Amino acid sequence: MASLGLTLSCTISRLNLMSELSHNLPTIRVFKALSSKLTPQKPLHHHRLFKSSFSTLNCSKTLGSNLVFNDNLVVLGIETSCDDTAAAVVRGDGEILSQVVSSQADLLARYGGVAPKMAEEAHSQVIDQVVQDALDKANLTEADLSAVAVTIGPGLSLCLRVGVQKARKIAATYQLPIVGVHHMEAHALVARLCDRDLQFPFMALLISGGHNLLVLARDLGHYLQLGTTIDDAIGEAYDKSAKWLGLDLRRSGGPAIEELARQGDAQSVKFSVPMKQHKDCNFSYAGLKTQVKLAIESKNIDAGIPFSSASIEDQRVRADIAASFQRVAVLHLEEKCERAIQWALEIEPSIKHLVVSGGVASNQYVRARLHEVVARNSLQLVCPPPSLCTDNGVMIAWTGIENFRLGRFDPPPPAIEPEDFQLDLRPRWPLGEEYERGRSIARSMRTARIHPSLTALTQASQCQKS
Repeated sequence: MASLGLTLSCTISRLNLMSELSHNLPTIRVFKALSSKLTPQKPLHHHRLFKSSFSTLNCSKTLGSNLVFNDNLVVLGIETSCDDTAAAVVRGDGEILSQVVSSQADLLARYGGVAPKMAEEAHSQVIDQVVQDALDKANLTEADLSAVAVTIGPGLSLCLRVGVQKARKIAATYQLPIVGVHHMEAHALVARLCDRDLQFPFMALLISGGHNLLVLARDLGHYLQLGTTIDDAIGEAYDKSAKWLGLDLRRSGGPAIEELARQGDAQSVKFSVPMKQHKDCNFSYAGLKTQVKLAIESKNIDAGIPFSSASIEDQRVRADIAASFQRVAVLHLEEKCERAIQWALEIEPSIKHLVVSGGVASNQYVRARLHEVVARNSLQLVCPPPSLCTDNGVMIAWTGIENFRLGRFDPPPPAIEPEDFQLDLRPRWPLGEEYERGRSIARSMRTARIHPSLTALTQASQCQKS
């Protein structure tokens, strides 16, 4: 690309596949097709227009950038940003034709977290099978696709390259346009697939193992960051707490803590709510993690003894710590969301929805507490189903569809590329520009090597076109 900083291209180089692992294949879950629109399936019709004009599409309604389409796009979405290998096929009308996820749960349990090199090798080992399963379950071949969408960031570089390499190979072979997708935008936009009443502008809280983001979604590709974490994300705090409590990490730390917390007394351990003195919308979970670790040590809990093998009294203490941790961790979310809603309504008084998405949004306690927050502010809470909160190919395919319709895609890559072709991966890629009142001085030291935000790139691209 001539100007990488001013495009949304998904430039991908050819890289050798990793050698096979000596450990077992990750578990692959195949989801049945979920229809989000009760309409008969339409004949396939491809819109491979390698320009920004989409006048041939059949639009049933136009609300600025809030477009409701009745077209026949069919997009394959590929996601490999962290520890799950996922692919899905989604139609332009929102019908999910297939969804396949290969989990690395055994690796997570073995290493106590994500080991980037091992995760990359696991992705490489199953990516072909996952994509093929997604196509088979959709009863389609690559030739039936309209485009390929793939996550290019943020995430782990080693993992991202597996997905984008596969996407580029398919796009080159079948002459398909390719859409580079921002992982966090996909978490936000999948809510628009699930709830067709969700229009811009809206608020979004995106919470996962690596991210805590409060954003004002003003339009596709236009986001204002109201708050983020200055250190660790809530999902990281859940995972570490689960590990120190000796819980089974094959389900990941979040569900393990949530289940154990139901058995405990949430008032038994007096953890401090983080950042009470900071009147902004930023998060911090590093200190809460330290509090949990100290509480576990003070109770002489041996994490080497699995919860299932612990004494009844020891299990009770662990449950109390889990419940107390969860109460404070989520209370931190509530307080920051409350302030962010007030800021957002000052900026965009027409906001009616708060989207909560990302892996931690699967937590029912989190949903229940945030439902009370939005109710107090006369908003509606929108949460995708749990299978679409965790990393998945559906959200990538749907985000690809939304961007494709606005001409934000690259033409098919050449069949043969130069050996020095550069891989465009964006492991540290902000979603939006920071709101002035939400700037964190503590976080400003961590801005080195960050790619320009998606919002900045979108705005620069529009300026070029105008």
